[in-house]
Amino acid sequence: MFDLDTDFIPGRGSSASSSESEVTSSSAYSSITTNTPKASPAPASGQTLETYLASVSAIICLSHLRWDFVYQRPQHLLSRFAKHTRIFFFEEPYFHEGAQPRLELQERENGRLSIVVAHLPTGLTPAEIDAKQAELLNAFLADHDLQKTVFWYYTPMALEFTRQFEPALTVFDVMDELSAFKFAPPRLLELEQELINKADILFTGGQSLYEAKKHRHKEVYAFPSSIDKAHFAKARQPQEDPADQAHIPHPRMGFFGVVDERFDIELLREVAAAHPEWQFVIIGPVVKIDPAVLPSSANIHYLGGKSYQELPAYLAGWDVAMLLFAHNDSTKYISPTKTPEYLAAGKPVVSTSIRDVVRPYGELNLVHIADGAPEFEAAIEKALRQKDDKGWMRKTDDYLAGISWDKTWQNMVRLMQCVSQEKKKRSAS
Repeated sequence: MFDLDTDFIPGRGSSASSSESEVTSSSAYSSITTNTPKASPAPASGQTLETYLASVSAIICLSHLRWDFVYQRPQHLLSRFAKHTRIFFFEEPYFHEGAQPRLELQERENGRLSIVVAHLPTGLTPAEIDAKQAELLNAFLADHDLQKTVFWYYTPMALEFTRQFEPALTVFDVMDELSAFKFAPPRLLELEQELINKADILFTGGQSLYEAKKHRHKEVYAFPSSIDKAHFAKARQPQEDPADQAHIPHPRMGFFGVVDERFDIELLREVAAAHPEWQFVIIGPVVKIDPAVLPSSANIHYLGGKSYQELPAYLAGWDVAMLLFAHNDSTKYISPTKTPEYLAAGKPVVSTSIRDVVRPYGELNLVHIADGAPEFEAAIEKALRQKDDKGWMRKTDDYLAGISWDKTWQNMVRLMQCVSQEKKKRSAS
């Protein structure tokens, strides 16, 4: 287990609530900078992070999420890798009547990242779908002559058509506890264990997920949701309200994210009914639930999905930001990216008691934690009075100064480099 000593608990590889330190590739392993993997073997001469990344011919990402759906953890991390190596982002297939099996490639990130999606005929059995994808992927890798690849998994289900490959490094980035989600495939837990056995290193999307996985692999590291501060800090500047929000009166309570089984529908319904003078702005796609079950009243405004670039403009017009998460199996391990994003926008935040929000944000009094409509309403009232609290804002900014997607990504790369070197040494001995 490599020890990144400040935001990784010594001997366990866990990211704690303390801040991340900057990791510079030019000084990797040679300085006493916090988070240097002090337990790692000495790297080969000149083996900086850039040198390691240059040795990776491509990253093959297997994802259950589509690249253009919602900009979140995979996009933040892989867009940074794309500056150094080729990225092939494999999405789940599309099905068409009478389609000839083929792979379609679409470019993103200025041509540095390729979305790869299989087009398959309808009517195939699950086994036939996996066999067709394996056949297409075999041909794809042969055509592109990809050696020294990293396979980066977000879904264990992809093992069904990739287990035949032996990449230079296998990473399992455990973003969510997918088995707890609605419509989870029956074989997911079995395949997850197979992927954990196959993986060289596991990253988890939060502290709670780390605690659930830490005994299942010797190289498990927590990397909770991080932040692009400069992007969301735009919301602190006066700007024109988006057209579909401009007509909504104040005070406004806002939420952005996917509206699915994790969203606390009844909490929104009760709070909105109790305070018709408050306006509730809900931004994001509705998936896996019937939109008809969502509460409908004059003070609730569903504005649909917005692009990542648009979000700061909407945030700028809110008075309070909300984390409206229900307590169920699908939210037990979540680490909402929107928590630091809301704070970077300078907005007071009210959240239900999601464990990875309580730790550290609630414990540090950066976010109001409340469950049930009466408590949530009281917390919103406190938050409405907080916008001019300079002490809270200063404390919030001090905390956010220690985290960023750049630092998260750099520390991940460092760990990948360490594990790769150990793997090479074992294979050579």
